[in-house]
Amino acid sequence: MPSFLEDRLPINIDYGSSFGEEYAVEIDTTANGNEYRRLRHNAPRARYDLSFDMRQQLWVMDEVVALYHRVFGKFAGFRVKNLADFSSNGYTGTPAFGNQACALVSAGVYQLQKSYGGVGGTISVGRPIRTVFKPVTGSVLIGVNGALYPAAQWSVNTVTGRVTMAANKSRAITAITKAAQAVVTIGAHTMLVGESVGFTGVVGMTQINGLRALITAISGTTITVAINSTAFGTYTSGGTVQTNPITGETVTAGFEFDLPMRFDSDISGLTFDTFDTLSTGGINLVEILNP
Repeated sequence: MPSFLEDRLPINIDYGSSFGEEYAVEIDTTANGNEYRRLRHNAPRARYDLSFDMRQQLWVMDEVVALYHRVFGKFAGFRVKNLADFSSNGYTGTPAFGNQACALVSAGVYQLQKSYGGVGGTISVGRPIRTVFKPVTGSVLIGVNGALYPAAQWSVNTVTGRVTMAANKSRAITAITKAAQAVVTIGAHTMLVGESVGFTGVVGMTQINGLRALITAISGTTITVAINSTAFGTYTSGGTVQTNPITGETVTAGFEFDLPMRFDSDISGLTFDTFDTLSTGGINLVEILNP
């Protein structure tokens, strides 16, 4: 069977539970009291201690015990929404495309992640980083070079948290006009209105290099972009326009996410407080760092 199920622990079970986070720190203490500390990695790890006292015994069986059996106890993971930390924007804010930097995995592929610790100094291993494997469907926004990147130009895998850019469209430039919206001659092309494009390698009109903008109009051999080139230098030669992020451009993301977790204890100690009330002192969950 798979070692992870995309089932989510019902959110209303979170109420009344306790939550904490930890880091993988090893500490050796010498006889004279000196400490030697080792940080094994820079990822926080969440833990839950669920407790419940539900008036509907069958609801508890359906939602908690049934999940426990579906994942074979401690074996398989599942999704948990941490009501204290589920957004790229702070902890619970509305996601925006510039919230978090994405990690480059390979050409055109990026990993969602979230950094912690605010704006203070960092130690040698850098900031705490949580790899986001389980983004919430429909919540992800992507930015490139400080601008929202059109949804048609990327896709996200909500099982792995990896963002894949659409096939790159790249054309050599042969002319650029000075205009409130620059017209760029690129020959026959397949670029579309609404796509985001970036510029590199232009000679003469060097101010356009590194800029990114949306295409506002097209013809068979030109694209018009939302860049005011009126005050730029005169185009002389060269340059490339492309849809995918250019080397040096920052890819960012906004999203909501679930934590991949598993049971870290067996269910035991279930007690009938009254005929129709079933309670337990705690059911432990632990975050899976690499599901």
